[in-house]
Amino acid sequence: MKTAIVILNWNGRKMLEEYLPTVLEHSLDNAVVIIADNASTDDSLQWLGDNYPKVRTIVLNKNFGFAEGYNKALAQIDAEYYILLNSDVKVTSHWLVPLIEYMDSHQEVAACQPKLLSVVNNNSFEYAGACGGFIDKYGYPFCRGRIFESIEQDEGQYDTPKEVLWATGACLMIRSKDYWKVGGLDARYFAHNEEIDLCWRLRLYDRKVVCLPDSKVYHLGGGTLPKGNPRKTYLNFRNNLLMLYKCLPDGELCHVMRVRKVLDYVAAFQTLVFNANVGDFKAIFRARRDFHKMKPLFKADREKLQSERLVARVPERYDFSILWKYYIKRIHRYSELFS
Repeated sequence: MKTAIVILNWNGRKMLEEYLPTVLEHSLDNAVVIIADNASTDDSLQWLGDNYPKVRTIVLNKNFGFAEGYNKALAQIDAEYYILLNSDVKVTSHWLVPLIEYMDSHQEVAACQPKLLSVVNNNSFEYAGACGGFIDKYGYPFCRGRIFESIEQDEGQYDTPKEVLWATGACLMIRSKDYWKVGGLDARYFAHNEEIDLCWRLRLYDRKVVCLPDSKVYHLGGGTLPKGNPRKTYLNFRNNLLMLYKCLPDGELCHVMRVRKVLDYVAAFQTLVFNANVGDFKAIFRARRDFHKMKPLFKADREKLQSERLVARVPERYDFSILWKYYIKRIHRYSELFS
C-alpha cells in the first residue's frame, strides 16, 4: 500500500467513537486506516468490531507507550508513507491530498505535518504542534502559532509551507524508509519528546521536515496525560535532556547541559513557590536524577549519530533562548521573534 494512517489506541473508545468516523470519511480514497491497540482494558476493540469490522486492527500484548507502541505496529505494516495520527484528531475533507502530493514531489523531505488547530476553538492553533515546531539553543520547543502557553489565533499568518525542526506526533506523515533508517521512535522515552527526537535525527542526516498549512486538522489534546500531571512533567523534562545528550554536537554539549541544570532547578522552584505544585517540583528533580541514570544507555547512540551526522548545525534549532525572548523581552508570537 502507499499510505497507511495508523491510530495508536489505549483505552480510547470515547475518542475513537468521536473522531474515527471523520478519518474514515475523508481518508479511505487515498489511504488505509489501521488501529493499533496498546493492550486496552476498556471495550475499544469490542466497539471497533461491532461498528467497523472492516477496519484493520493490530493488537499489542501490553501498553508499550507511544514510542514503542508505534514501532511495534509500524513494523507490521508495508507502506511507502506512514501517518501517525492521534485518536483525538478530527480531519477535514481535503487534509490528505496536499500531504501526499507534496511528499511525492519533494523526495528530500522525510516528514511533514498539517496545520494543527484546536477542536475546542476552531480559530486557534493547537498546543501540540500548531504550524510546525522548532527548538531553541537549550532544547525548549515552540511552534509557529504557539510559544509556551501563548497560543495564537489562526489568521492565515503562517499559511506558507515551511521547513521546521519537528512535526507534531499528533499528525505526523513520514516516509517508511526514513523512519526505519534512523531507527524509528526511541522506545526508551515511552512518551513525550519522541517526535522531536525523531525529527532532529532526520535533520542531522540532512532529511527535511516541513509543515504544510494547505492541509489542516483539529486536535483535542491532553487525552492521555493532561497538562499539570506530574507524570507528564517528569517525562517531558527527562526525555528532553536525553534528546539533548543524544543530538547536540560535541562543542555545545557541556555548555548547554550546564545552563539547563540551572534552568531546570529554577523551573522546579518556580512550580513550588508560585504554583504550590509539589508534584511537578518533585517530578523535575526525579527527571534529572533519572536522566543521569539513563545517560550511559544512550552513549552508543550519541557516538553513532555524531559520527554519521551530515549537518553540522540544524538551522531550525535557533541560536537564542526562547525563555529570554518570552519572559524578558515579552515576545509571545512566533512572527515577532525576528523583528
